[in-house]
Amino acid sequence: METKKSVFGQLDGQDVIKYTLVNDRKTRISVLSYGGTWQEFVVNENGTERPLIWGLDSMADYQRVGYCLCQSIGRVAGRIGGAKFDIDGQTYNVDMNEQTHSLHGGAHGFNTLLFDGDFSQTTDSASVTLSRHIESTEDDYPGNLDVQIKFTLDNQDRVSIAFTGDTDAATLFNPTNHVYWNVTNDRTSLVNQTLQIHSDQRLEFDGEKVPTGKRLAVKDTAYDFNYPQPVQSALDQLKVESDGIEFDDAYEVTPSTTEPIAVVGDTDGHRQVKIYSDRNSLIIYTANPFDPAKETAHQYNALATEAQTLPDAINHDGFGDIVLRPDQAVTHTISYQYEHLA
Repeated sequence: METKKSVFGQLDGQDVIKYTLVNDRKTRISVLSYGGTWQEFVVNENGTERPLIWGLDSMADYQRVGYCLCQSIGRVAGRIGGAKFDIDGQTYNVDMNEQTHSLHGGAHGFNTLLFDGDFSQTTDSASVTLSRHIESTEDDYPGNLDVQIKFTLDNQDRVSIAFTGDTDAATLFNPTNHVYWNVTNDRTSLVNQTLQIHSDQRLEFDGEKVPTGKRLAVKDTAYDFNYPQPVQSALDQLKVESDGIEFDDAYEVTPSTTEPIAVVGDTDGHRQVKIYSDRNSLIIYTANPFDPAKETAHQYNALATEAQTLPDAINHDGFGDIVLRPDQAVTHTISYQYEHLA
């Protein structure tokens, strides 16, 4: 295992650090101190480097492109309806940064912050842990939060991201990484990108894509990914069924560290990435972050997967508990297992 550290750029006069982990197979991941950004996941296929996720080469590009591109999201991923919630009978209001709701932790979420970083190693893995103390006044959530985001790469080409939160007052904690995939050879579209999600139902959204509380069956619809489907084929079916133009949907899954909740692959059968999570939802989102014209025309080349607790859980019974309490630190883990098939 090998670790490397370099200056990637600057943000507001402060250095943005790039941390790189390389395993014995020459697979590497890189992480930026800015936004807990997963900047690289590059595997070695018979001497050829193969990127699996979308990354950018400069801070200017990240500032220009947006889309939370492969960034860490928190305190709360997804939308909070009305940008408000109750904890123990107390009502809290947070940033209403999209329409009438709060999205991805608000205007000062994890993806906007700089983190400190430290390397660690075992005999079979290397890690970088990003850490930050976030005052309640910084992001308008209750409670001062100590957060750690630990990226680990092992010699079996497995990447794990562990989010740990500790607070001095009851708050919310439902983070994720907003990773964007394209594991195909040419990476120009989602025609040859496949997706499988082990889920029987998705959430119904209102016009702002905030959950209504209702679950919808996916069987025999364009939303059914229980068997591997080319994403573009599913988009084509969605257009026929409902005149839909994108996937931006929340699936309910069974948390597991041993059985994947989802699998991203390619139609040529070269490679796949199995996704594991200890929480009950996977959000998928189709996008083309790099070409506004193609994005407008709904010609997508990126598929985001966001493993988390069901969105807006604090406002819906039965969605899951995302309240973080003092002296009860919580860790959530998402893992990604790359496999070379042919």
